[in-house]
Parts: sequence; C-alpha cells; structure tokens
Amino acid sequence: MKPLWLQGEKLNYTISWGFITAGTALMEVRPLADGKTEIWSFARNNGLFEQIYPVADTVYSRMRNEEFLPEVFKKTLHEGSYHNKSVIRFDRAGGKAWLSDTVFTDPVKRKIKRSTDTVIAITGWERCILTAFYLVRTMDLEVGKETRFSAVSGKKRYDLRVVVHSREKVKTDAGTFDCIKVEPILDGDGLFNASGRLFIWLSDDEKRLPVLMKSEITLGSIRAELTNFELKLPAGK
Repeated sequence: MKPLWLQGEKLNYTISWGFITAGTALMEVRPLADGKTEIWSFARNNGLFEQIYPVADTVYSRMRNEEFLPEVFKKTLHEGSYHNKSVIRFDRAGGKAWLSDTVFTDPVKRKIKRSTDTVIAITGWERCILTAFYLVRTMDLEVGKETRFSAVSGKKRYDLRVVVHSREKVKTDAGTFDCIKVEPILDGDGLFNASGRLFIWLSDDEKRLPVLMKSEITLGSIRAELTNFELKLPAGK
C-alpha cells in the first residue's frame, strides 16, 4: 500500500535549542501529474538567533513514485556568512550520479569561493538524504531491528543504517502520539550526520508522522517538534 504522505502533506515544526525557540521548519510533499513527487524542506531561524546568525535553508528532491528513487536533489544553505548550493543528478541507466557543490562568498552577485564537480558510480538504488528520510516512514519498523540501504550525500555513496530503539508516547502542540523511536546513521555529511546523533519519533500508525526530531550536538541538542500538519487523505479516510 502506498504511504498516505504520497497524496500530499505539509508538516510544520518549531525548532528549539534547549529551552529557547530558535526558528521554524516546514516539510512539504507535492504530488506531480506524471507519477512523480516533489519533496521540499525549509528551515528558518527567528528572533535574536536571526540577528546573530541568520539561517535560511532549502532542500528539494524530485522522485519517482514507484520506487521512491530521486531523480534530482538540491540543497541551498544560507547560514551566517556561509552560502552553499549542492546538486545531485541521478543517472540510473548510466549507473552514475553527478554531484556539484559550490560555496559562494556573495550569493547575490554569485561570487564563488570554491566549486567542485564529481561523478560517482551507483548501483541504481541509492537515495538522497531527503528521500531517505521519507523512505524510513514506509518501513516495517520493529523494535530491536535495523535496516540498511544506500544513499548519496556530500560527495560520496554511503550505507545508511536505520536502528529501531523503542516505542514511546510523545506530546507536542499537534497532539499526543504513540511513537516509534528510530535512529538513522550515515557515516558522512548531510541530514544524518554521524558527528551528532539524530533521533526521530514516528507516529505508530499509517500516517507515520515525524512527530519529534532531536539532534545531539556539542553545545546541547536541537529539537524539531511538530506543531500542526495537513494531510490529503484518499476518499473514505
């Protein structure tokens, strides 16, 4: 059965650092007419954090619905004085992924600090970090089990491990949910960064909503809590 989020979905989050609200995030699924789907992720900080260290990140992927395989992945980061644009284009037939990574000193005038283009070999079933996140939501998650699959992130191909830790109840502004706690582990840069552990609490129902995400970093922890969601349900749901 196809996941419910494939019909269209919006997830809104509050991002906090400790007890301080630091920003907001939106994750959105947009169905296309040709059997493909766009996935968007936006993150912005606010208040004092925005004045000290402004953040405006956008991550995008377009995938084929049949196998949840991405065709293209784009990541644009504006974090303080750091400005980066990364693109991955997947050539399944040719067994290659084309990666482009550019850092700008001035993104408006497009002044480039450094730029790297890389081609890597793929087997044909690799995901990007964004479609990997949504693929986890489709898995049969059993406590104590782990699943492996391949992903492309940064400039390399990685094996992604998803560890299922426990079942827990989580309360957010969006409601109280029975959840499955999972930990995706990717040895490299990207959404699943091995330098800081990431835990995700998925609702234990057919929606598999990412209710809470917590990333442990050197200076504490960053939390993204679900505040509200919109899900386009099929008729009869």
